[in-house]
This record gives sequence, structure tokens and C-alpha cells, in this order.
Amino acid sequence: MIPIKFCHIAPIRYLDLYTTTNGAHLLLAHLVEESPAYSNYYAGLTDGKYKILDNSAFEMFKLGRDMYDSSKLIEMAKKSKADCIVLSDYPKQPWSVTMNKAKEMIPEIIDNGFDTFYVPQSELGDMDGLIRSIEWALDHPLIKTIGLSILSCPIACGVNETAHTAGAPRSETYRMQRYLSRFKVLRELEKRGITGHSIAEKRFHCLGMMDGPNEIELLRPYHKNIATWDSSAAVWCGMNHIRFDDSPTGLAGGKFEKEVDFHYNALYNQFDQGASLDVFYNMGIIDKLTSETI
Repeated sequence: MIPIKFCHIAPIRYLDLYTTTNGAHLLLAHLVEESPAYSNYYAGLTDGKYKILDNSAFEMFKLGRDMYDSSKLIEMAKKSKADCIVLSDYPKQPWSVTMNKAKEMIPEIIDNGFDTFYVPQSELGDMDGLIRSIEWALDHPLIKTIGLSILSCPIACGVNETAHTAGAPRSETYRMQRYLSRFKVLRELEKRGITGHSIAEKRFHCLGMMDGPNEIELLRPYHKNIATWDSSAAVWCGMNHIRFDDSPTGLAGGKFEKEVDFHYNALYNQFDQGASLDVFYNMGIIDKLTSETI
């Protein structure tokens, strides 16, 4: 079985240190837009690995900002020499909103030579809507990849991502419900016979990681359906002296809620060497989990 290609995400200053072992690369649109150093790094990569330009919907959703339109995403994809563009998606809105936007965007993106990546969404608790959106994407001849995100899966399962006081710790119940939500979506697809059809040419990408690296192990029955996965958890937890552990999720405190500082710019010789060891330890755990076969 082909291992999952993992995309470790890192602060801009540390891209050349922590992303060289990536199986593929996930670029964040808002960083391409605001940082020449970031876009130039990816434009200059010669490792031949697949580059996905994410639409930064997760960041935009949290900030309450409008999603990027296709012309802006195409401009940024050309600037960073990406191979694929993530279509705009709309968390917590009716599933058809994201689908209709994709229909509008796909022709222009294909005409400009980029692959398309679709992230289905739905209203809170609308699992049927999310599944319908996934089925639509599986049957669309011009959609290469389907993303299962850390927003879409909990939302479809009725886990209210925004019902939370900023900076307050998440409850253990909330974290466990969120942790299990992507498994629940894939299990639902399996029960409906969907993961067995049209999958040869349509593979899933897991956008972000829920509440610990053992989510990768939890989803092992579906590794055959997952081509790529991305997360900043290994790097950002390590940089904050947090190592993955032996708890059931692999991260006893759950998802590290402190926002990633992509502009953290300490010189390497000033950077805590222990933290760097923690980063490489965490990356090693994820790389092992994604390369293991059933």
C-alpha cells in the first residue's frame, strides 16, 4: 500500500529545516499573499513534490473574512508555482453553497493548468449534506482530490466549532467528539458503500489534525483512500516544548490551541535546541504512523 504523503507545516523562517522530508507540500494562501519569503521559498523548490495551494479557509473562517476568489487563488498559485488549488469552501453554510462555488471556479482553474481540490462543507449536524457533497465530488471528472477538514467533519457531526470562548480550554468531551469526527464521516461513507467506488482516481486529503497524532492510526482502515495529510502540530507543538505522548490520542492535552506564529523569526542559533529536538521527535512519530501498513 502506498504510504500517506504528509505535509508538515512550519513557520516561514523554518521551512527549509522542517519541510524537507515532506511527502508533498501544502501552501497557505494568506501567507503566499503577505510574505515574499514564503512564496519565493515554494516557487524555488526543486524537489519535484506535489504542491497544493490551500485556500486558507480555516484561517478566514476563524477571522470572519471572505474567502479568496478563483482569480486571486490562480494568481497566488502561479506566484508560488503550485500544482493544485483548493477551491473556496464555506463552513457552516448549506452544502450546496460550496458545491455551486466549485462549479463556478473549476473551469477557470483547469484552463490555467492547475488541478482542483474540493473541500465539502455543510450546516451544523447535516451529515447527509456533507455525504451528498462528497458523492458529487467523487463523480466529477475534473476534481482530483477531496479534502476532509478539521472544520467540515466536526460540523457535520454536530460539534459546534465556534461555540467556544477564545482562549478557554476545550472540554474533554468536546475534544473527544472532535477527535472521532473524521473517522465517523469515513465510516458513514463506508456504510453507504461510497469508499469502495470511484476511489482509484479520487483520493482524500485530511486537512489538519484533530486532537493528536493517533488520529492517523484511528483512520488506518481508510489509509487506502487517503493520499495526503497536512498539519502544523508536529512542528508547532515541538516549538512550544510539547512532545507527542502515550495517551490514547497521542496528545494528552488535545489540540494545542495557541495560534501558530508563522512569522516567528528567531535565528536558529538562538532557538532552543531542546525545542528543535521536540519538533523532530514529533515529526518522527507522524512519519512512522503514515508509513505503516495494515
